[in-house]
Amino acid sequence: MRRRIIEIDEAKCNGCGACAEACHEGAIAMVDGKARLTRDDYCDGLGDCLPTCPTGAISFVEREAEAYDKEAAEANIAAKRAEKEGRLPCGCPGTQSREIRRGEERPEMEKYSPQAISRLSQWPVQIKLVPVKAPYFNGAKLLVAADCTAFARADFHERFIKNHVTLVGCPKLDGIDYAEKLAEILKNNDIKSVTVVRMEVPCCGGLEAAVKEALRQSGKFIPWQVVTISVDGNIVD
Repeated sequence: MRRRIIEIDEAKCNGCGACAEACHEGAIAMVDGKARLTRDDYCDGLGDCLPTCPTGAISFVEREAEAYDKEAAEANIAAKRAEKEGRLPCGCPGTQSREIRRGEERPEMEKYSPQAISRLSQWPVQIKLVPVKAPYFNGAKLLVAADCTAFARADFHERFIKNHVTLVGCPKLDGIDYAEKLAEILKNNDIKSVTVVRMEVPCCGGLEAAVKEALRQSGKFIPWQVVTISVDGNIVD
C-alpha cells in the first residue's frame, strides 16, 4: 500500500539517538552510529521522532510501504523493554552523543587530588556505540584503550584520557573486529594522533591489530603509538 512514512537522511544524522528514544513503536534503531528505520510496519507515520532530531535528518515521504501493524510494534517494544532490564535506572540512551565540558569550577580539588578529577571529554566511549562522525573528533587526539586498562592503572585519567577523545573496547568479549568502524572514524574526522593502550595479555593484540588495519584503510598518515600495561599496572617497555 502507498502511505506516509518517515525517511532518514543518513548523511545528516549525527548519531545522537534522540529519535530512537522518541519513537514509541521502536521503529528506529541505531545501526553503526546512525539512525535507521528498521521495519516499515513498525512506523505509524505520526512522526513523534521528527521534532527531536537536531539536524533535520528525518522527514515524511509517501511511498509503497507495509501497513502499520500495531500488534507487531507493541511486541517489539515489549521485547526492547525486556532487553533493558538490569540497566541503570536513569534510562539514559547509551548511544546519545554528547561533549563533556570541564571548567575550573573545582581548582582546590584538582590541586590536592588531581587523580580524583575525571578527564573524560565525551560520551559514549564504547567503540560499538560511538558515532563515526562527531564534532568532538575534529582536531582530536584519539585514545583507543582496552577496557581493562583503566582498572589496572590508577592514574589512567591523568596520564591517558586527559586531552584525548576516548574509545574503549574488548575484542575478545565483544567478538567483533573494530577495524572497519575505526577506519570510518579516521576517514570522516580530522584526527591528529592515535594512542593505543592495551593490556599485556594476548587477547588485547586484537585491539592493536584493529587500529593498525584502520589506519591502513583510512589512507591517512596519522602518528600513532602503542602503550602496553601489565596486569599489576606497570607500563611494559
